[in-house]
Amino acid sequence: MAGNVEAVASNVRSSGVHHVDLVVSAIERSLPFYQGLLGPLGYHRIGEVEGERGETIWYLSGPETAIGLREAQAESGPYDRYSVGVHHIAFEAESRAQVQERAEWVRSQPVEIESEPQEYSYMPGYYAFFFYDPDGMKLEIVHVPGLVAA
Repeated sequence: MAGNVEAVASNVRSSGVHHVDLVVSAIERSLPFYQGLLGPLGYHRIGEVEGERGETIWYLSGPETAIGLREAQAESGPYDRYSVGVHHIAFEAESRAQVQERAEWVRSQPVEIESEPQEYSYMPGYYAFFFYDPDGMKLEIVHVPGLVAA
C-alpha cells in the first residue's frame, strides 16, 4: 500500500518532530522489534508508504511522532553513533513503572543493554535506561515527571 507521510501519520500531534526515519539492515528483524518495543508506549498505528526510491517505509505512529523503518539499500559498516548522523533516540514513557516494564521486555530480546533503569542528573526526576536496537543504534526509554505528553 502506497501513500504519503501525512496520511499515515495523520493522528500524530506534532510538537516539533513529525517523524524520524531509520534505515535498518533487515526489516523482517527490526519491524517486530520496534513494534514490540513501542506498542506499549502508544505507537499502535502502522502504515506503509512508498519511499523516493520505490522502497517500502513502515511508519509506527505514536502519541507525538512517528518512526519510519526502511531497509538499507547500500552496504555499510557497523553503526557508529559518533559519526555524522543520529547519536541516539529517546522514547518517552508515562511512568517509572513503564520504563521498568520496557526494560524487562528489552532484556528478553537479543540486543545489548548499556545501562539498567536509573535516575540521571540531566534534570530532576530523569529516569531512563539505554540499549541498542538489532543494528546497534542506541535507544533510550525515559520518564521525567511533569513532561509526559498529553
